[in-house]
Amino acid sequence: MKRRFYIGVALGALVAGMAQAQTVPTPGEGPFDWDGYNAFAVASDFPGESVTILGPWLAGEAEAFNILVGLFNEATGANATYVGSDSMEQQIVIDAEAGSPPNIAVFPQPGLTANMAAGGFLTPLSEETAGWVTDNYAAGQSWVDLGTAAGPDGTDALYGFFFNVNVKSLVWYVPETFEDFGYEVPQTMEELKALTEQMVEDGETPWCIGLGSGGATGWPATDWVEDLMLRTQPPETYDAWVTNELAFDSPEVVGAIEEFGWFALNDDYVAGGAGSVAATDFRDSPKGLFDAPPQCMMHRQASFIPAYFPEGTEVGLDADFFYFPAYEGKDLGQPVQGAGTLMGVTKDSAATQAFLRFLQTPFAHEVMMAQPGFLTPLTAANPEAYIDDTQRALGEVLTNATTFRFDGSDLMPGGVGAGTFWTGMVEYVGGKSAQDVAGEIQQSWDALK
Repeated sequence: MKRRFYIGVALGALVAGMAQAQTVPTPGEGPFDWDGYNAFAVASDFPGESVTILGPWLAGEAEAFNILVGLFNEATGANATYVGSDSMEQQIVIDAEAGSPPNIAVFPQPGLTANMAAGGFLTPLSEETAGWVTDNYAAGQSWVDLGTAAGPDGTDALYGFFFNVNVKSLVWYVPETFEDFGYEVPQTMEELKALTEQMVEDGETPWCIGLGSGGATGWPATDWVEDLMLRTQPPETYDAWVTNELAFDSPEVVGAIEEFGWFALNDDYVAGGAGSVAATDFRDSPKGLFDAPPQCMMHRQASFIPAYFPEGTEVGLDADFFYFPAYEGKDLGQPVQGAGTLMGVTKDSAATQAFLRFLQTPFAHEVMMAQPGFLTPLTAANPEAYIDDTQRALGEVLTNATTFRFDGSDLMPGGVGAGTFWTGMVEYVGGKSAQDVAGEIQQSWDALK
């Protein structure tokens, strides 16, 4: 029996006691596609069937996702449950090898998805799902490619469907400072470089850059290099680089490192001079934006960095961001670097497939957009659903993207992406040449083969 949706006591009980920061939608109200939700409910009837989901989301993120899970249950009569784990990457492998996986696994990066697919632990997603992603996500083919992997027989298929992503290609600044100096937000990399030079001519310091991160020191520079690879080379070259089909010490990669050096190795461009870049903790580096007078005018970092802004800073008023722009002269579109989570099927069932179809509705994305920290490249989702203007602006960066690529160092072998790439960047800002640094990173990669 198909049922109409009547949100009621069950959902209310489910979300009772959740943090007030989470937003439980009121039926029929808000910027949500309720008609689409009701149509899904009428077409989906799975009373009592269970769908188990394992993922990395904990605390507030888990609470937000559980609101969506509750809405799925309310629509279908199913009993879907989500469990978060801070050791999800290990747990899912153990469960799969033991023959007791959940129905759906939420993978924090494509590499694990590929490993599970190769081991025969994932069910390929349908061609309709691949087509839906291509047609409905901005830079849709990028997302299909990122979720595609070889199965146990070596045949490529879509094994992961991205749901919730984040953006790294951002430059943070203080609008009041820009206004005081008459600076405009640059629209191209050429304009960003010209603005950098103008700030120096005005006696100001353009950038705050810090690579310090304890045992992970150097990683912020890898994000710079990855962003600049996407702005100086076609995405296919980036893909070849992260798999080492393109050697790390090739001219394309060395050129991207030297582009980072254009910003980081000029004493006039960096607060504290180039010698301070490696020694400055990345968590402290944005604070120079807010000093009086400011130590710097701009800071390139991902969407998480406001957590390290001075207490009370209001994003959108006291601080804002703009897209780390592409070169007008290179005709490579608007690439975006970021990360995200993929949904993979580890134990298939009709109700499991219904949950994946639910995640393809604009309604599901809009409900999550109303929660903290969720971004989507789904162009059909109503941007008015975002929880605030900052999230909405971050979402626009995604939906305006022509290419999306996952954090490259996360896709490389750990000994490189979380090893010699980090240390190599520290050595580079310490004075070693880009060619020498890249050559040593390539040697470390060769040693792992």
